Amino acid sequence: MSEMLNDTCSPRPLRVMLLDDDTFMLDVLHGMLDEIGTFEVLRETCARQALRALPVDTPDLLVCDLSLPEMDGIEFMQAAARSGFPGDVLLVSGLDKGVRYAAERLASAYGLRVLGSFAKPLSLDALRGVMEMLAATRPRRSACSGRAG
Repeated sequence: MSEMLNDTCSPRPLRVMLLDDDTFMLDVLHGMLDEIGTFEVLRETCARQALRALPVDTPDLLVCDLSLPEMDGIEFMQAAARSGFPGDVLLVSGLDKGVRYAAERLASAYGLRVLGSFAKPLSLDALRGVMEMLAATRPRRSACSGRAG
């Protein structure tokens, strides 16, 4: 019987939260993820709403813009770390490389696992590389976790 349950229970897709105040950029990133594979995609345009959603939605990966209107990406990363966010982080920004690198180091210093920081627009190949590495290294929760088996 447990073999039958195991056959019907497969790992759930990686859950990705996209945080950017630009809805066009959210559309682009979501489309790129759809091209790469099957992911649960959560989209947020408001940093404060994203902070409230992190413990509820528990994304495996947070793709975060650094330039946000109500709270910049650094403040957001600090708040996410304080809340105990366990997922990985990918930073994207139109800001120069030095700022992206500093943000990456700060987020790491806060205790977050930062997979990298990329210039906007993020290339499909760069995103594919991150997602493949994440899928290969991160244990995924079962879509039927909690079932007896």
